Order: sequence, then C-alpha cells, then structure tokens
Amino acid sequence: MDGLIPGALFLIMFALGLNLRDNHFDLIRNRSALLLRVLLGTCVLVPLVAMIILWLPLSFELSQPAKLSIALMAVCPSASLTLRKAGKAGGNAQMAGYLQMVVAIAAIISIPLMAELFTTVFKGQGWEIRPIHVAMNVGQVQILPLLLGLLLRRWLPAWSESAEPFFNKLANLLLLLVLVVILVKAFPLLIPFASKNLLALALMAVMVIASLLIRYLLAGPDPKERTTVSLVTSLRNPCLALLFAQINAPQMLELKLSILTYLVLTIIFSIPFLNWRKRLAMGT
Repeated sequence: MDGLIPGALFLIMFALGLNLRDNHFDLIRNRSALLLRVLLGTCVLVPLVAMIILWLPLSFELSQPAKLSIALMAVCPSASLTLRKAGKAGGNAQMAGYLQMVVAIAAIISIPLMAELFTTVFKGQGWEIRPIHVAMNVGQVQILPLLLGLLLRRWLPAWSESAEPFFNKLANLLLLLVLVVILVKAFPLLIPFASKNLLALALMAVMVIASLLIRYLLAGPDPKERTTVSLVTSLRNPCLALLFAQINAPQMLELKLSILTYLVLTIIFSIPFLNWRKRLAMGT
C-alpha cells in the first residue's frame, strides 16, 4: 500500500505530461482570465465551502475520519479522471488536460496553505500537517512526473504518442488496485460506517453539488468550457488525499473508507450532469 498510492499518482501525472501537446499551449496563454477563475474555484472556493460546512454546528456530530476526509478531498484538486470525463461529456479534453496541469502545479502552494488554514481554524484537530512536507509530497508525486512527461513529449514526440495509452492504462490499473485493496480491507467496516455516518454522506453530497454549481461563477457562455471547468472544479484527487491519509494516519482505515465514499458520491452526483452536458453537445 505504501508504494501503490504514490506509484499510481506518479504514473497518472506522467501520462498526463505525455498527453499534452505543445501546439495547444495557447489554451493557457490566451485564456489567462479563465485560468485564474479555475484556480480560484478549485484551489480556494471549494476548500472554503468545505470549511464552512465543517464549521456548522451540524458537523459537530461527524466522526473524526469523516471530517478529515471532507477536508482532505476539498484541498486536493486536479483529479486524474478529468481528462477522460471531459472528452466523453462534450467538453474540451485538451483544455481539461492543461487546466489540470496548471492546477496540479498550483497545488504545491495551495494545498499547504489550505492545510495550514484548516489546522488553524479547527485548532489542529486530527493531525498537524506541515506545509513543507505537503509541498514536498505534491512535488514528488505530481510535479516531477508531470515535468518528466512534458519533457519526453517535447524530445521524443513519436515515442510519447505511442507510449501514452500504455502508461494511462497502467496508471488506471494501479489506481484501481489501490481502491480494491482498501475496499477489501475496509469491507467489514462498510455497513457499520455507512449506518453511523449518514450525516457525513449527506454533507459530502452537498460538497459535490456545491462544487458543480461553482462553475456558474467561473465559466463563460461556451458550453464546452462550462462542462470542462465544472469537471476540473468538482472532481477532486482521491489518490492524493489517500496519500496524505496514509502518511499521517496509516492505521485510520475509516478515513480511507470515507475518502472512497466521497469519491463514489462524486461519481454518482456527476453522472446526471455529465449525461445532460453530453446530450447538449449532441444537440438532443
């Protein structure tokens, strides 16, 4: 488990770097306003929504793993599913890839800052997450493989084109293996966890819906951009959240189960939105 989580995240970001083509960088250079809105939404607004939810008196009834999972998923942007989901839902897959890249780079600053803010506001409940350690972890498992993939795409474009599908499949396989291992270990706790954490499930659903709604504050009128920005903002990074959980609380199995629950709820509540955007893109 110690090697699976960072290994899967490393390969996901490496495959993303291989996928990003130089001739599409104008998507970032020429859309700085959109880029800033996306960074504001995914790195700042979504964590602040989580902070407000966890500040409500209602959340005092939540278990510690549930609280920490909401906080971790909120502060961890740049989901590995964004690129594929955007392409299938009528969005702009290349724009999703570049936005994901920029958000991943910004995360090396935003995650430590937000972790420090959560620790300060909630008086260190849970564990102390040191910003320097968070920045180092993000740099090692996200920025380093991303830059490596980008460099190989520039230096060996033909090889990158042929190798990118293989690394994508390998990364997804590792991620699936991580989820299966955690579910196998946590399965005896699944029903008791769900029965004891109905309020947590409801608040996670509120978080997912709020993240999708934030798109109306971020995207312009273009339908493809609205779909893309919504996915980049709402889909969080469970692999990165699981990594921080493994580093800071390796024995807290309910925390990992709670993170997976958040992921499942994100997928469930995103399906109607994705189907709606796909029908719009098809003109039906």
